[in-house]
Amino acid sequence: MALKFAQRLRRENLQMVGKLTVVVAGMFAFGYALVPLYRAICEVTGINVLARSELEVPGGAKGGAAVKLPANTQVDLSRTITVEFDANAHGLWDFAPAQRSMQVHPGELHTVMYEFQNVQNRRMAAQAVPSYAPQQAAPYFNKLECFCFNQYTLEAGEKKQWPVAFVIDPRISRDVKTITLSYTFFEVGGRTPPAPTAAAGNGEPRS
Repeated sequence: MALKFAQRLRRENLQMVGKLTVVVAGMFAFGYALVPLYRAICEVTGINVLARSELEVPGGAKGGAAVKLPANTQVDLSRTITVEFDANAHGLWDFAPAQRSMQVHPGELHTVMYEFQNVQNRRMAAQAVPSYAPQQAAPYFNKLECFCFNQYTLEAGEKKQWPVAFVIDPRISRDVKTITLSYTFFEVGGRTPPAPTAAAGNGEPRS
């Protein structure tokens, strides 16, 4: 009797081990299939996250280390949009884009540099505000890096170059053939006095 019970228990244990082995193997196969399955879903939905790469834009918004930006892989090569760059300054600034226009495909990552110089004899704090024409293009003009995100202080005569890295959303209307990106650069806050300088002969600071 005890022998039969032991044999039956052993048989049930072997069956349980077999079932658990099948479950583990199934879980392993499912996990292994997740990556190609996810890739297939990305291709169907257009969300190509796994295929993203990184591009470097020389000089961050503050002229520091390179800024790493994700490359948009959903590029619409069937059409081209002309992007025009404009600059306006409220105050004594030299402010202009390094180039006036470029041809881009929607979904393509591009960078344009803007050049600044404070031509006054005092330190100034300022910020840029963007605008778009036509206005309907604004929601589709995605800036990944832009000097307009922050305020900056330039010393008297100081020159700077800052990038604008942007992607135009491929969902933008096909009627849009040209987009004008315009920046207005204006002084913020009160007047910042110049740094003290040494008076001739006595070494005392003066304003």
